[in-house]
Amino acid sequence: MDIPAFSPYDASMNSMVMTAAASERRRLSAEDWQRAALEAIADGGVSALNVEGLARKLGVTKGSFYWHFDSREALLDAALRRWESDVETELTSDAEMPHEPRQRLRILFRRIAHEVQPHRVYAALLRALDHAKIQALMARVSQRRMDFLALAYRQAGMDRAAASHRARLTYAAYVGFLQMNVHLGVPRLNQADYDAYVEHVIETLISE
Repeated sequence: MDIPAFSPYDASMNSMVMTAAASERRRLSAEDWQRAALEAIADGGVSALNVEGLARKLGVTKGSFYWHFDSREALLDAALRRWESDVETELTSDAEMPHEPRQRLRILFRRIAHEVQPHRVYAALLRALDHAKIQALMARVSQRRMDFLALAYRQAGMDRAAASHRARLTYAAYVGFLQMNVHLGVPRLNQADYDAYVEHVIETLISE
């Protein structure tokens, strides 16, 4: 007996496969992939970002990835845009912030000091400055942060030149601390010492 080239069983299986693929696509958004990509970068650097590894970690097939992105490079671009957008939100979010400029700075410094994931991504990107795209991104983010700090210091009463210098010093302290911990192998502070260090930095850089 000849078997039909296309049987109801085939149609049923195809339908199940298509349904499963559609379910994956609905379950994982482009933002989910971007966040997973940033986590991979934080864990192993930009070179550690690969589609198969992310799909395994997320428990889906690569088909889910290609529904949203054409290539690894497209995902990297989107993830970096997401990170840059998060940086912007971090700086402009002023909900429930006090009006007094120095107190706003103190709260901002404490909040940023205890956000672990953004620091891990930033440190990983510092290791990839030979990548032209990342170098340009880091230059933009750094300038935006220093501009924000300079404005904040001016609002706290400093003249333009002093505020610019203090902003640069503040940002250099942040980048230098990350470099010491990530690249130079300096022993990390325990939580109590780190909290004390953060308060020392705040009192030094936001003096009355």
